[in-house]
Amino acid sequence: MLDEFVQLTGYTRCYAAYVLRNCGKKQVRMLGRRRVVFIPGVGRAPGASRQRRRRYGSPAFLQAVKTLWALSDGLCGKRLVAFIRETVPVLERQGSLRIADHAIREQLLTVSAATLDRLLTQTKAQTRLKGRCTTRPGTLLKYHIPVKTFADWNDKRPGFCEVDLVAHDGGCAFGDYIQTLDLTDVATGWTETRAVKNKAQCYVFQALKQIRAALPFALLGIDSDNGSEFINNELYRYCEAESITFTRSRPYRKNDNCFVEQKNYSVVRKTVGYYRYDTPSQLSLLDQLYQTLRVYTNFFQPVMKLKEKVRTGSKLTRRYDDPKTPYRRLLDHPQLPQEVKHALTAQYEQLNLVPLKRELNRLQAQLFATAIRVPTALQSPPPGYPAPDHPWRRSGLQRQQQPATTKTEANPLQNKPIDSKEKNHNTLSLATTYPHT
Repeated sequence: MLDEFVQLTGYTRCYAAYVLRNCGKKQVRMLGRRRVVFIPGVGRAPGASRQRRRRYGSPAFLQAVKTLWALSDGLCGKRLVAFIRETVPVLERQGSLRIADHAIREQLLTVSAATLDRLLTQTKAQTRLKGRCTTRPGTLLKYHIPVKTFADWNDKRPGFCEVDLVAHDGGCAFGDYIQTLDLTDVATGWTETRAVKNKAQCYVFQALKQIRAALPFALLGIDSDNGSEFINNELYRYCEAESITFTRSRPYRKNDNCFVEQKNYSVVRKTVGYYRYDTPSQLSLLDQLYQTLRVYTNFFQPVMKLKEKVRTGSKLTRRYDDPKTPYRRLLDHPQLPQEVKHALTAQYEQLNLVPLKRELNRLQAQLFATAIRVPTALQSPPPGYPAPDHPWRRSGLQRQQQPATTKTEANPLQNKPIDSKEKNHNTLSLATTYPHT
């Protein structure tokens, strides 16, 4: 009977079995936020449409969504929903956003995260890049740093932070290049970034003290990797003197510092990219950029925190809390003093998102222009690059600089045609000599 029913109706076998089992029985389903009651096996009314109309398909709505998505710096659907519902009323009050159609405004405030992800699928189709790890272990004090010192590690209280360095070497780790010190509070997601000249412990320690002075809460704990820029006497003695809990992660266990590792991409890499930065002017631009970025990230970028993970057989289910900005999480935290909350609220009310985002884009454009500029003299490599006879330079550039041999010389390869693979190899050698070009 099932085979004959499938052949007559053209249904799939699974749906045909469902119709036969539930024929004449009332069924209730949720389509979006609308409750629909139907009876399988009963035909549609005359003139009824087979498919429901698209609710969010108007060009004006899509343009508004794309504008807000760009303003949010490309958030995912779940975080973008929280961003839109909090930001749209503020932008309208400040006069930066005007929505003439009230229906579109209502749709923006009620659209779901899945719908936003579906509408922005083509817009999100961008190149994804992956960086490299430049952490070098420091073993001098590695086993002298205990897991707990002055206070138990408590990720429910603001002040216990993870720190890490992000290298801006552009794929070439020769010479000195700028690093970004990234600090993330575990409880609230508050993120601070500072640019340092290189990963020497004196520059890292100086930037860490600047970050501590800028935090709206007391720094209670630091958790780092095993790099020598953190595992050193200077930082160890400083944490002992200031009663700061200093812990470290296990070697080759990057997930131990998962909070700051996530911010290394979502905050640092998405803002400054994977170019090489190694000049004083780029260091100054990064300092200006990070001063704007800290305000934009902490006051306007919603974050989600993992509540629990449930494993059922081979299926792992993750449950997150509601997306909130680090600023909102600080306001909701009971252990933060009221005077600090009032100061943060006063600062938030003076901020305007649109000019802030324009300033951030302007500084990004200036930084990228300095990073992709072609050097004037390729024959004179920058300081710190290997000599022309270094093995890393290979022989591609040297063959270009050598004078052409004459046909009278005893060279059996003189009249040999250039193979396409050899030509491509020489081209790649020239391209990798100066990766920032």
